[in-house]
Amino acid sequence: MWSYILKRLLLMIPTLLGILTITFVVVQFVPGGPVEQMVSQLQGREAGGEGPATTSGSGYRGRQGVDAVRVEEIKKLYGFDKPAHERFLQMLGQFARFDLGKSFFHNKDVGQLILEKLPVSISLGIWTFLLVYAISLPLGIVKAVRSGTRFDAATTFIVLLGYAVPSFVMGVALLVFFAGGSFVQWFPLRALTSANWGDLSLLGKTADYFWHIALPVGAMVLGGFAVITILTKNSVLEEIRKQYVLTARAKGLAERDVLWRHVFRNGMIPIMTGFPAAFVGAFFSGSLLIETLFSLDGLGLLSYESVIRRDYPVVMGSLFLFTIIGLVTTLLRDLSYVWVDPRVRYFD
Repeated sequence: MWSYILKRLLLMIPTLLGILTITFVVVQFVPGGPVEQMVSQLQGREAGGEGPATTSGSGYRGRQGVDAVRVEEIKKLYGFDKPAHERFLQMLGQFARFDLGKSFFHNKDVGQLILEKLPVSISLGIWTFLLVYAISLPLGIVKAVRSGTRFDAATTFIVLLGYAVPSFVMGVALLVFFAGGSFVQWFPLRALTSANWGDLSLLGKTADYFWHIALPVGAMVLGGFAVITILTKNSVLEEIRKQYVLTARAKGLAERDVLWRHVFRNGMIPIMTGFPAAFVGAFFSGSLLIETLFSLDGLGLLSYESVIRRDYPVVMGSLFLFTIIGLVTTLLRDLSYVWVDPRVRYFD
């Protein structure tokens, strides 16, 4: 077992290097980098605030009208005075020390930025995760036991309807109906807490927190529990139809014992093996549209802004961190198959 884990950990290194290399090469060819954006801002100031330079004609004109010496100073400021391969090796050296670099535009360490945005993403992710599993598992089990009934057909229609409606559309609907749109204003429009949150009691802080996250989490849950529900139903239904269940019933075993001791125990294996990855991923999930819709400053919005503003340290640093987390959770998922189901063997 330990040799298998060691091999998987060693295989993560070339995988991580490949992802970083491909992304680094791609961003080198993206026009309008941080140097061009800074030069464009300087042009607007020197022209009396007429605004940033634009692209027209045959190519990008962001550097026209700015002194060449100043352009070189800006390149040196952002580290673009060095060849691409030197910058790439320097970046790998920083990542090896878990130094994610410093943002071009926020003037903060990337790790500090992620930590600042993480509470929003954790609030959205962890509560969405808990509610989705709390709804999906019991509902999927009941649907499997009552397969073919009116309850199964009605709940399937509701589940698929929720899955078909995007979460941001659901969020807009919730805002319109419950956040001061055309009907009532029962919930706030922005932020995780109220302005006077620090003056509230512990009970008041808890109530205020859940009051603020109710709509964004509700929008994500309504469109997110369909997959787990259908997977749970199909997994349990497949176990119910197996020969050992018919044998247990033929021996006179009570239906409750058949379901709880055999069917549910085996039917939950595919669900539980995906639990570690889903749980860890909930801490780092960021929904750009939901965060933008409800004015929440989380990881989704940070990632979008860093791409738009060509904030390469944030792009590469967050990619490095989240890739490692993804690779580790994939390993945990594979190992959970062995821990949950002794029949599965990746190693001798």
